[in-house]
Amino acid sequence: MSKIPASVLAFEKKLVPSDGLLYGTTWENRQSQSAPLKLQEKSVRGTISNRLKKSEEGKIDAKIESANLQTVDSCALSPAQDTLRLNFTLKILSGVENPSACNHEGFNQTYTQAVKEYINEHGFTELADRYAANLACGRFFWRNRVGSEALEIKIDVINKDNQGSWTFSDQDSDNQNFTQLSDEIKQLGNLIAKTLAGENPFLLLEINAFTKVGKCQDVYPSEELVLDKNNSNDKKSKILYHVDGVAAMHSQKIGNAIRTIDTWYPDFENQQRPIAIDPYGAVTNLGRAYRQPKQKIDFFSLFDKFSQGEKLENSEDEHFVMAVLVRGGVFGEKQ
Repeated sequence: MSKIPASVLAFEKKLVPSDGLLYGTTWENRQSQSAPLKLQEKSVRGTISNRLKKSEEGKIDAKIESANLQTVDSCALSPAQDTLRLNFTLKILSGVENPSACNHEGFNQTYTQAVKEYINEHGFTELADRYAANLACGRFFWRNRVGSEALEIKIDVINKDNQGSWTFSDQDSDNQNFTQLSDEIKQLGNLIAKTLAGENPFLLLEINAFTKVGKCQDVYPSEELVLDKNNSNDKKSKILYHVDGVAAMHSQKIGNAIRTIDTWYPDFENQQRPIAIDPYGAVTNLGRAYRQPKQKIDFFSLFDKFSQGEKLENSEDEHFVMAVLVRGGVFGEKQ
């Protein structure tokens, strides 16, 4: 199969989360009272604990005498709060069958036909149910979900023309295999699927999620990337994200959690956990790409066939290709 003829090819993302704002509250009053969480600055005196070079091993005492002074951002609940509230909105858009930029009319036609055939056969049900399951289990909490005593996620449709509201606990979702999903998750998934398939122009959801982590416990907003610590703001070694003074999570981090649905990669049986949708199955914190081009299971190898009307070997490959297109990106063939 020849490669795609379009040198300019881009797709807008169809799952568009906002930044997530963090609030503190109590579990008993979580629906009625909450206060924005502020970042706090700490100056700490740490020890030298990194691996030493061979030439420094005899100088460990001198190293330990040198204090490891750091200024860091932190965020925690107050003594009167035991529950973290995360609030964000999620917009789902239609129009996956239409690239936002494409400079080859022939390719555009074959691609559009391929997507329409996928919609007719699968209707985005598989992908949408998995997105809904990730929302229902609170995967977007990341570290804040670990060691949580209780979890509740309230999801409301805030379109004028649509109505719907669901409340989930962490027991409602199978967030590893996506095989045992409740009827409520499938109802939410059905609404997402109809939007992706073009039956609704867009869907707007508001998510209010609560996790009971304990009084005074640390919570974890997104951390800003410090490229040059020598020139960083106030010489901090850790800078946390905020929106107008309110601790927050990046929309990119929330989006990554929602699209953590890839159980179709070859090593899933050994790993037993889904990974985020990515053209090469990249998991940066593990330093691995689970979808190798040499094995022809990466997005570009599959997309070259799919977009030109060739049938893929199985429906799982089709789900993966469509999930990457929902994620969006620039996929043109360099000339």
